[in-house]
Amino acid sequence: DIIRGKDLYEGNAKGKKQRLQLETNLQEIFKKIHEELKQEQKKEDQYKDDKPYYYKLREDWWNMNRKEVWKAIICYADKNNTYFRHRTSEGNICTVQKCKCLNGDPPTNLDYVPQYLR
Repeated sequence: DIIRGKDLYEGNAKGKKQRLQLETNLQEIFKKIHEELKQEQKKEDQYKDDKPYYYKLREDWWNMNRKEVWKAIICYADKNNTYFRHRTSEGNICTVQKCKCLNGDPPTNLDYVPQYLR
């Protein structure tokens, strides 16, 4: 949510200041990515109206990199750590280990659920 620019958490006064700094840094990062994409003229048109927050570019970046980000988050997770419950609503054992699906894909079922509903 933070990368995609959709994080709802504002935190306390100190947290708001840090959050603003993080958002500013992310805007600079995606501005640089956008500048690099301008070198490839065909991609410039896709993001030309995306400034200054670069939400479309962020969304595309997230879609391309979510698996690597998730690997980085869970790289030291114990085999028994779970991101989900241990059993499905039907009572079956969940197919997740070490906070990931058995095939290695990141769990993306909550990516587009509004943050306040998670």
